Amino acid sequence: MAESMNEIMNPGAVQRDPAFPNAPEDWTPAGAEAVAASDGIELTFDHWETIRALQSYFAHHDHTNVRDIHDALDEHFHTKGGIKHLYAILPGGPVAQGCRLAGIQPPAGAADKSFGSVQ
Repeated sequence: MAESMNEIMNPGAVQRDPAFPNAPEDWTPAGAEAVAASDGIELTFDHWETIRALQSYFAHHDHTNVRDIHDALDEHFHTKGGIKHLYAILPGGPVAQGCRLAGIQPPAGAADKSFGSVQ
């Protein structure tokens, strides 16, 4: 299904990375690496998995709020320590910093220290 006017007007023109099927149209892995480098982070498998999880969440939910995203990430990574693990790999907060890496506008309140950011 088309997600932007560009996709409607030019079907097939947008080439998505198959590893990131829910990525925003203008997002690239190289862009995420640049954002990570500016934050002093080297992206690991868990970072990429967080990016995919956030992109998928935003692609499948019309209304997003920080608490729901926080809970979804906690559940997704529960075998590795949940949200505590994500705070260890994303010191700027799994929601706020994760959304920046995923090319997604963080929801209102993501910079609140009690929800998505520790900066």
